[in-house]
Amino acid sequence: MHAVEVENLTHYYGERKALSDVSFQVDEAEIFSLLGPNGGGKTTLFRILSTLLLPTEGAARIFDLDIGTDSSRVRQQIGIVFQNPSLDIKLTVRENLVHQGHLYGLHGGTLRSRIDEMMGRLKITDRASSLVETLSGGLRRRVELAKGMLHHPKLLILDEPSVGLDPGARHDLWQYLESLRDSEGVTILATTHLIDEGDRSDHVLILNQGLVVGSGTPRALKQQIGGDIIALTSKDPEVLSRKIADTFDLKPTVLNGSVRIEKTSGHEFIAKLIEAFPGTIDSVTLAKPTLEDVFIDRTGHRLWEES
Repeated sequence: MHAVEVENLTHYYGERKALSDVSFQVDEAEIFSLLGPNGGGKTTLFRILSTLLLPTEGAARIFDLDIGTDSSRVRQQIGIVFQNPSLDIKLTVRENLVHQGHLYGLHGGTLRSRIDEMMGRLKITDRASSLVETLSGGLRRRVELAKGMLHHPKLLILDEPSVGLDPGARHDLWQYLESLRDSEGVTILATTHLIDEGDRSDHVLILNQGLVVGSGTPRALKQQIGGDIIALTSKDPEVLSRKIADTFDLKPTVLNGSVRIEKTSGHEFIAKLIEAFPGTIDSVTLAKPTLEDVFIDRTGHRLWEES
């Protein structure tokens, strides 16, 4: 059984198509990231999978339960961490968790035990009596995670979980997600626009303007790029691009004022470029492909830019 199965999912907001024929599967006990820019369709997918929104067309199942016809049973299987804060800042950490537990029918000793367990695992026990408004962003995110995991869900769905966190807090968050996967077999599905979070995932689905433009492990996706990435700057990048295309039978692209080339053994090819166009190239950089290079290859623009 897959943790999540999505088939030909399409969704409209009025006349605007937010998702177009999206299909994918999430295996149990893996970290699966939906990677893409703002407006790419990630949050719409998050809302559909968390049963907040019914799709216009297509189907989605969580642990073989249909999100439309079995939404109540689906909610017992999932934990949700929203992008925007869902805590009551005028209540203490423990009070927030108590009210969350009541929503899932938890009471008495069972609820107290779950709260103590979650606060201990997320290292916030010493802040149990603190008002949420006094906590840092990283600590608030830990409380959000404790809320989402309080009822021991099999699937944790997070929308941009590290928004507003400093690098240290973001590192701690992902360490905790990895421990949930490894020690308890919890399936993690997260939306993100950050390349390094995609790299920490077991599987990545790349979305752009509601379309799937890539899917696979981070390593497999990067291997689909044709070798190294060479970036050249020049006073006239368009002219340089055309000359390279004519001389070496390549298809370079001009992106943000630099000429971008995908080439195996890039370090050797750079010497040929310098020799072929003396005085024309101002600077050269060489790098191994990243998930952003995969995105550029599929869309023609960077992750944070409009096409």
